[in-house]
Amino acid sequence: MSEIALKRVYESPSPDDGYRVLVDRLWPRGLSKEHADINEWNKELAPSAELRKWFHHDPRLWDEFSEKYMEELQDASPGKDFLKRLKDQEKITLVYAAKDEEHCHPVILKKYLESLM
Repeated sequence: MSEIALKRVYESPSPDDGYRVLVDRLWPRGLSKEHADINEWNKELAPSAELRKWFHHDPRLWDEFSEKYMEELQDASPGKDFLKRLKDQEKITLVYAAKDEEHCHPVILKKYLESLM
C-alpha cells in the first residue's frame, strides 16, 4: 500500500479514492448505502462511543481528544490487522461524516496508520 487519504463521505465517490472505508461508529445521516459507495465499514477504527460523546466535536477539547483516541488505538491496535488485510490496496481512503475536517478523528487515525506502515 502506498497511500492513505481522507474524504468526507458526502463528497462524490471517485475511482481515484481506491478502497473506501467508512471509519465512523454511526452511519452518516441522510446517506444511502448506494451513495456512500464504500468497500467496508470499519467501526473498530472509530473512537469508542464514550470518547466520541465526550468530545462532541468541540475544537477546545481537540488536543486532549487526540491523546485519548491515540491511546485507544494503541491499546486495541486495530490498525495492524487492518493494514495487513489491505496490504495489496494501492490507496485507501478513510471516509467520514464530520463537518469539521480539521478536528475529526480520521486525521488522527491516518497518522496512526501511517506510523504502522
